[in-house]
Amino acid sequence: MTNLLSFSAILNLVGFWDVAIALLGLFIISCLLERFTNKGPMLWPVLGIIPSVFLNVNSMYDWATVVLIRAGGTFYFRGVWFGGAHGIITIDPSKLEYMLKTRFNNFPKGQHYRERFRDLLGDGIFNADDQMWKEQRRVATTEMHSSRFVEHSFLFMQVLVHEKLLKLMDDVVNSRNGVIDLQEVLLRFTFDNICTAALGVDPGCLALDLPQIPFAKAFEEATELTLFRFMVPPFVWKPMKRFEMGYEKRLKESVQIVHEFAEKAVTERRNELVRLGGLNDRSDLLSRLMEYTAQNPEGQGTQKRFSNKFLVDFCISFILAGRDTSSVALAWFFWLVQKTPEVENKILKEMNEILGQRHQCSNIKEPADHNAIFTVEELKNMVYLQAALSESLRLYPAVPIDIKEVVEDDVFPDGTVVKKGGRVLYSMFSMARIESIWGQDCLEFRPERWIKDGVFVSENQFKYPVFNGGPRLCVGKKFAYMQMKMVAAAILLRYEVKVVEGHNVVPKLTTTLYMQNGLLVTLKPRLLTSTV
Repeated sequence: MTNLLSFSAILNLVGFWDVAIALLGLFIISCLLERFTNKGPMLWPVLGIIPSVFLNVNSMYDWATVVLIRAGGTFYFRGVWFGGAHGIITIDPSKLEYMLKTRFNNFPKGQHYRERFRDLLGDGIFNADDQMWKEQRRVATTEMHSSRFVEHSFLFMQVLVHEKLLKLMDDVVNSRNGVIDLQEVLLRFTFDNICTAALGVDPGCLALDLPQIPFAKAFEEATELTLFRFMVPPFVWKPMKRFEMGYEKRLKESVQIVHEFAEKAVTERRNELVRLGGLNDRSDLLSRLMEYTAQNPEGQGTQKRFSNKFLVDFCISFILAGRDTSSVALAWFFWLVQKTPEVENKILKEMNEILGQRHQCSNIKEPADHNAIFTVEELKNMVYLQAALSESLRLYPAVPIDIKEVVEDDVFPDGTVVKKGGRVLYSMFSMARIESIWGQDCLEFRPERWIKDGVFVSENQFKYPVFNGGPRLCVGKKFAYMQMKMVAAAILLRYEVKVVEGHNVVPKLTTTLYMQNGLLVTLKPRLLTSTV
């Protein structure tokens, strides 16, 4: 009792404002010490890195790059003290190799990531860890690399490009003054393409009138709104979800539309399988999974029946991985190419040389140039185009930042310590802009860095983790390159693509590197060079 009275007396003597000034002084001293002793971003008392992030939210990727360079490639971070977030952010290829390959099992997607994406992706491959991920990975690799799926996906892709995408572009030239948001068109193209490959359903986003498709709109909104869960602590977004407030209410509505669409496709395909006794006429991923045959150790096949939930989650993850990445990569590619005429000329030269080689084979009738449809082999032979696409992805990776979680305390080869429950973020956007990784010309769009003696040379996957690395290396990498090459070749052969004067092209802060204002371009029919 005496102690309490003494404390009260001290407070009365000192006064409220004295205490407040003392706390303010302590805050300022802490900030100054942090500022002059930490080479990374400012970590504020109580609030951690959060104020620094929000102060730089409009230039997040560039700010992170500058801070990472100043910090020597890696820095520690922490979130608000009662949120528990902590870990490192890095651009060090050796750390990526250690994390994505050497100690793969200790750095999974983790609860932090999976919890935020669970409503949309469920337990799909893009959101799974451990045994659940291994099973889906094995199935995906088997089916996606099968000759049946590869041939089916290529033929449909070809039809979609030449019967819909190019017809839409002709319509733009003839009736819309040649101006269009190319990013939106490419998103529509990849969405139709990936939905057909995954579900065997064409949403029809690429129709000439560019209709608003509820499923497509809901899918885009759901991916964007999920990002907010990474930007605010759980004690904010979880109550919002519980009481269906603000963006969490919109997220729930969008996710419901996405799942209803996928569930309908799965149910109808299951009924078709029962009714017909087989799906031999279908080659889409959903149909192949319904008839999937697993091989036992004796080499005998036994059909495995996946649940409807498994199929829904798997296909939604597949659509997410295939829709955003390729379309966004192509948008940045066209932007870079139109800024670099010498690169565009080399791509055109390569395509015309390939068309010219058709005359060397007398039993192939050469079509008119404006109707040229490239074969699989011809697309594979476009070395410079593949180099230009790879270079574009280096500078503007479709997924700019990725995150892993630490299962148990660990130490990277250089001595950097990470604690259990911590997170490791790595910025692929920043890695492309580091001289020690890519040389003094790292900021230049230079496809030649990918070619040696006329042959495309792949880079170390931990220096260039655009398609992930280690056991999680993207199973759809070949599919993505084929899709991008087919679209890029078809458009560049026929049109000059120029960004509308004054249009501001900047990255948008989302899980995928969209252009914030789209990509407004003009299309002008190209004067084709004869291949004879």
